[in-house]
Amino acid sequence: MNFLQFAVWGAYLTSMGRYLGGAGMAENIGWFYAMQGVVSIFMPALVGIVADRWIPAQKVLSLCHGLAGAAMLAAGLYGLGAEVPEFGTLFTLYSISVAFFMPTIALTNSVAYSALSGAGLDTVKHFPPIRVFGTIGFICAMLLTDALGFQVNAKQLAFSGVLSLVFCLYALTLPNCPVNKTAEKKSLAQTLGLDAFKLFKQKKMAIFFIFSMLLGVSLQITNGFANPFLGSFEAIAEYADTFGVKHSNMLISLSQVSETLCILLIPICLRKFGIKKVMLMAMLAWVFRFGLFGVGNPGSGVWMFVLSMIVYGVAFDFFNVSGSLYVDQETKPEIRSSAQGLFMMMTNGLGATIGTLSAQAVVNACVNSKPAGVAQVEGWSDAWLIFAAYALVVAIMFAIIFKYKHQPSKE
Repeated sequence: MNFLQFAVWGAYLTSMGRYLGGAGMAENIGWFYAMQGVVSIFMPALVGIVADRWIPAQKVLSLCHGLAGAAMLAAGLYGLGAEVPEFGTLFTLYSISVAFFMPTIALTNSVAYSALSGAGLDTVKHFPPIRVFGTIGFICAMLLTDALGFQVNAKQLAFSGVLSLVFCLYALTLPNCPVNKTAEKKSLAQTLGLDAFKLFKQKKMAIFFIFSMLLGVSLQITNGFANPFLGSFEAIAEYADTFGVKHSNMLISLSQVSETLCILLIPICLRKFGIKKVMLMAMLAWVFRFGLFGVGNPGSGVWMFVLSMIVYGVAFDFFNVSGSLYVDQETKPEIRSSAQGLFMMMTNGLGATIGTLSAQAVVNACVNSKPAGVAQVEGWSDAWLIFAAYALVVAIMFAIIFKYKHQPSKE
């Protein structure tokens, strides 16, 4: 399940910016990635309500992938058929697809947690090794997209659509997730599944969700702009034929390789250090992730890019996966799907939307306003260092404001 879930995303997420830039949409790359955030503000929560109240999560998962896959396949076919694809048409088809895809990330977590709990297993201990297969799927899709020459054209979108349709069928074979059909009379808020928003009444959870949003600002920046950044070195003769420029997706895939290793560290780190220190590790890793991009190059400085890929595993997993597990532990069973949707809304919704559009503004000012070549590369360096400074400020604020007393496990 996790392998297919993230293979669908990996087919285009890190390379779409390169394709859009080549298709004349460099100044609109941020809108495509921001749309993932826009739909994440409400779709995961709404779909989570349906899965909690009326339709088993695995069936909702199948339906969402069917709709997402059909729209993404249509976007890919349109991009391939149009001599010069129009922003409006491509963006509309893409938006429909991600509107149904983004809720499936939280749904796969819910299905996994339900199956593990039903088997009497500890989610903190047993989920991370399972989630590793999601990262493996993401890597395999990235490498195929690069190896098949899809990273510079719309074939990556069609590839993603086909994978999503395959998952649509597979999801019907997943274990059943029981819905919460209690006979007691419920308030309107309970009926709509808005109970999860009551978590904001708890100071600790409110602060956690707010910082999740602030850290979520960083989530899509490298996905949207790392590939176009590496591609910009093609205009400089010294770097034009380097591996990082020719096969940027393969270089970026080292980030996901790091993910697979870091996921396995999560149970140990959560038990030993607690959620606050683990989240701080993630925040500081984002500082290094961006900063190393700002000072490296695909030639003699390629080691800085490689190091940036390595720290990404800590930056992403120690935030996304640990945060999801924390929310699962802090919420009641009847609102867990809704709570996961709320976490998704704050991170990949509000946070990623604000972050991606802000990053696009920075890139437009520092990069797209300058001629290709050395000027743009220097502009990219400025942009990455601005992103690193933001991540550092968030880390310092979190260390001061979020109060959490951890009791180390003796296991």
